[in-house]
Amino acid sequence: MITVEFFGTDPVYGFHITGHSDMNPDGPEILCAAVSSVAYMTANTVTEVIGLDPELDEKDGDMALKVKTESEAESCRVLFDGMRLHLSTLAQDYPKYLKVTYSEV
Repeated sequence: MITVEFFGTDPVYGFHITGHSDMNPDGPEILCAAVSSVAYMTANTVTEVIGLDPELDEKDGDMALKVKTESEAESCRVLFDGMRLHLSTLAQDYPKYLKVTYSEV
């Protein structure tokens, strides 16, 4: 199962994604690809487009990104809210394979 933890709710300060869906052990993992794509797009937008230097850790099946201040979180609000909406919708469609949670900052 893929687990997505968002840090905070209003605003979101970042996320931690871990795990694999294991939906299709013999073929393409479309859910893993979708989640990875939105994670990398978000991380690249935070660093390359918005120009922030967040805490960022990435390795196979695990990515964590967290901005450092409330001002930075506000700069990423629309991006993080879009990511949250996208992943929450996927979690509704694939509840056995993807879970979205929230934690305090």
